[in-house]
Amino acid sequence: MRKLNTRNYRLATRSTPREVNRQIVLNLIREHQPISRAELSRRMNVRRAALTDIVRELIASGAVSESAPSAAVRGRRPRLLGVRTSGRLVVAVDIRPGRTSLALADFSGSIVSRAAFDTPASPEELVEEVAVGVGRLLHEHTGGVDSEGICHGVGLVVPGMVDRRTGKVLYAPRLGWRNADLRDPLQERLGLPVHVESAPIACALARLWSFAGETRGVNNFAYVSVSDGVGVGIVVRGDVLRGEDHTAGEIGHVSLDPNGPVCACGRRGCWEAFACSAATIARYVEEAGGSRTNRAVISVEEIIRRAQRGEKAAIDTLTETGRQIGRGLGAVVSAFNPKRVYVGGEVTAAWELLEKPMREALIEGTLTDAAHATPVYPDANPAEYRLLGAVTLVAAPSFALPRVG
Repeated sequence: MRKLNTRNYRLATRSTPREVNRQIVLNLIREHQPISRAELSRRMNVRRAALTDIVRELIASGAVSESAPSAAVRGRRPRLLGVRTSGRLVVAVDIRPGRTSLALADFSGSIVSRAAFDTPASPEELVEEVAVGVGRLLHEHTGGVDSEGICHGVGLVVPGMVDRRTGKVLYAPRLGWRNADLRDPLQERLGLPVHVESAPIACALARLWSFAGETRGVNNFAYVSVSDGVGVGIVVRGDVLRGEDHTAGEIGHVSLDPNGPVCACGRRGCWEAFACSAATIARYVEEAGGSRTNRAVISVEEIIRRAQRGEKAAIDTLTETGRQIGRGLGAVVSAFNPKRVYVGGEVTAAWELLEKPMREALIEGTLTDAAHATPVYPDANPAEYRLLGAVTLVAAPSFALPRVG
């Protein structure tokens, strides 16, 4: 599912599929919307007449919408083009060890309705719960009218390794699942396309295919998800790095210290064991002396609130979490040399406490001035990006470059 680089492309010729030109037009509209036909032709350096049939086809297919005539200084008022997102619905599913969230959203990620339930112990039970939940969301949205054609598919993200080709969850240590088949039984139950992906890759895809914002032109970056676990989605030249067996990006399970704490995967000293939410909570309990709090009821969000009130134990805990995140970022930057790094997860709400120790650890873990200076940004909406990633699994193939040859 490779993204088109709209700053560096070549138009298709008679020897290549017309579909390539169609996707170029669609992606330019998506990236620069609202845009007039005249501006579109200037950006493509072709005559406006050459775009007529393609634009007409995109409008007829429902992929692109056309506005009423806009204001103009002189001459004919142009009609502006934009990607149609409203009415093109997706069900997004975010599976976490304790709670699974469902959302009915349009192609832009705007959420129409939500639901949630406790995550079952087995994949089979989860398929049943998701099928019931999706059916209920669609029924409520349509008022009982047949929803066929309204929903374009289901995107499902999990905290573990996923084989994108088969849709199987190869290993999800915090769920205790191996080789779990979610896609096929869910497709059979729902009669809808189902796409399954690991959480950090889904988050990276959400960034890559964002409909707005400064990330639209960035095609080389890393997305680090710090939550129940730690995972990394790597994007290189507009495509997600998956590896030979679709397990690339599991840097959260690279050991930083062979004598460190035991990770959920069973090994010692993984980056995840130092930086995940459970590690932050355990550090806080220790910092607070164990008498003022209970690990079973404390949360990262509560630790952040206490830090914002000036509690030293909470501040020290989050500062150390920032350092531990930075240690792993050093490995990410050294290995992949991304243009920038995004960090998502509940803990990023304390960015003012994380950033300095994180940067210091990143510098310690890299070798060049350029690597030291790699920009690192917090996700502006970490609570939603896993759901947005699930939406992207369904929406993005509409914009992806076709495979030629």
